[in-house]
Amino acid sequence: MNMDQFSIQDKIFALSGGTGTLGGSIAQYLVENGATVLLLGRSLDKLEAKQSELNAIKENSTHFFVVDVMSEDALVGLKNEIKSNFGRLDGLVNLAGGNIPGATLKPDQSIHDIEVGDTRKVVDINLFGTVIPTIILSELMAEQKFGAIVNISSMASKQSISRVLGYSMAKAGVDIFTKWMANEMASKFSNNIRVNAIAPGFFIGNQNRRLLTNEDGSYTERGNSIIKNTPMARFGDASELNGMVHYLLSDASSFVTGSIFDVDGGFSSFSGV
Repeated sequence: MNMDQFSIQDKIFALSGGTGTLGGSIAQYLVENGATVLLLGRSLDKLEAKQSELNAIKENSTHFFVVDVMSEDALVGLKNEIKSNFGRLDGLVNLAGGNIPGATLKPDQSIHDIEVGDTRKVVDINLFGTVIPTIILSELMAEQKFGAIVNISSMASKQSISRVLGYSMAKAGVDIFTKWMANEMASKFSNNIRVNAIAPGFFIGNQNRRLLTNEDGSYTERGNSIIKNTPMARFGDASELNGMVHYLLSDASSFVTGSIFDVDGGFSSFSGV
């Protein structure tokens, strides 16, 4: 086997959401494997802290851009800046997203109690927070005739996960957008441009910690229900997404596009009986 096809040495990857639990782990992994990482986000403090952390691993490996992934004008400016300063973009990982309390039904609530405004916000950041940067930054890939895009889907896109309607709708949209963009980029620009998605199972991060665990570290009722329906009987560790991200960004996946890959401990394959 030619292991060079897995190399990401000296490649340039842009990451939105790279200061979060999953995104931070992916950013660190990419730096450790020789890539240059461009962090995209709205919080200057978080971006500076993450850049300092990653540059301590490898000097000048990480650069950041304060940008709102929902702003078309800001992303056009970013696209031009990347082209001017780096000359190319090898890959984009869309990690921006999450949920907000008003869009999450409480256990004693029904669909008739949902906050429509907050639900719309969750759809916007999780769907259009992927759609807009992908459309704009993929122009660089169309020009250079190569590149890899990795979107983040969810188990909530595949089946009804209670209480999170907006998040579920958004991630279902990410799935079809991934397939749509894969066809568009390969058929109209280059078959060296790939667009895929990863559907993580359940990983504990800052946004869902109180949903899944109690203050003493024990699992909530929801947490226990998820574990019961996960054949591996545990939550994922953030580092366990890194291998799939690496594969999809590297030349090892040169004939893979328009696919959604589950990284879920078997959750999606289990019927519950």
